[in-house]
Amino acid sequence: MTSKSAGILAYRMRPDIEVLLVHPGGPFWRNKDLGAWSIPKGEYAGGQDAEATARREFAEELGLELTDTLIALGEVRQRGGKIVSAFAVELDIDTRSIRSNTFEMEWPPRSGKRQSFPEVDRAEFFALDEADKKINEGQRPLLGRLARLVGGR
Repeated sequence: MTSKSAGILAYRMRPDIEVLLVHPGGPFWRNKDLGAWSIPKGEYAGGQDAEATARREFAEELGLELTDTLIALGEVRQRGGKIVSAFAVELDIDTRSIRSNTFEMEWPPRSGKRQSFPEVDRAEFFALDEADKKINEGQRPLLGRLARLVGGR
């Protein structure tokens, strides 16, 4: 069974397009940068609504409830086979004020100790050329779709 995720590619105009990406928290991602960033997203099961999932995950990962109208960007497939449904919204936020939910895991491995880590340890706006280097390669097509969608403004 292929897993599915839904997320939101937020953008702002400064004067060119800048996109909001998030960096995953936890020890595995601590020293990873290029290709490690993502749109805020999360998994959903069949029968669940992709847009509702995208809004929920945005709220969980950034601490912000979105009521704005979302624009569908379609789906992309990541290397592991996960299908990501994405939506766009124009939004400017102070990335220093994000509040992510947390997850717990055994750390260090085989220590018997459990530690809590933020699901997202930081969020930043990037110009499209920089975002192209930072974002998970399976999500790169979303940047081009967004540029075509809003580039003529």
